[in-house]
Amino acid sequence: MTRDHNVTTGKVYFSVIQKERRGDYLGRTVQVIPHITTRSRRRSVASRATRTSSSSRSADRGRHRGLPFLEAIRQFKKDVGRENVLYVHLTLVPFMQAASELKTKATQHSVKELRAIGIQPDILLCRTDRYLPPGIKSKIALFCDVEEEAVITAKDVETIYEVPLVFHKEGLDEIVTKLLGLEPRPCDLSRWEAVVRRVKSPALRRGSPSSASTST
Repeated sequence: MTRDHNVTTGKVYFSVIQKERRGDYLGRTVQVIPHITTRSRRRSVASRATRTSSSSRSADRGRHRGLPFLEAIRQFKKDVGRENVLYVHLTLVPFMQAASELKTKATQHSVKELRAIGIQPDILLCRTDRYLPPGIKSKIALFCDVEEEAVITAKDVETIYEVPLVFHKEGLDEIVTKLLGLEPRPCDLSRWEAVVRRVKSPALRRGSPSSASTST
């Protein structure tokens, strides 16, 4: 990956301003829609180097400055075809200590807001401190209009390197390949699991003083 894969608000607006100063818009009024949204979509397309690529938009639904980029990803499916786009929404499922239960209302409201602007999430990554039970997943799937298998637990972990293992356990890789029509391939994460073990247990790291003393 290069710096061209990092599409920021500043890059998009600066590019549009440069085009306006050169006269590319032929004196027309430059507006957020369609000029900013179109440029954002084109930057995303230009950064794709493989058959599949991911694009992260950390735009707060409730903040005005994030709306153009949400509109851009809504329009993106018209550029490449609905079958070639997968919307993955990261949301929160908090555990309320006072009630001793998981609450799904925040997720329902978040998805409702996205659907109001024309974005229907295909997969939900639910941030929580524990694995979601089947009943909670079923409830989220029902109210958010997604498949139950597409409700993925994004559990808090000790190290960021554990995240792929949690997602694999939840079946995220399988549902992504299924929804995008990709050919499934066998997945061997044994080497990655070894990395996580070394990160979590420094004594297992090769060449560390503790491991050397243990071997002697």
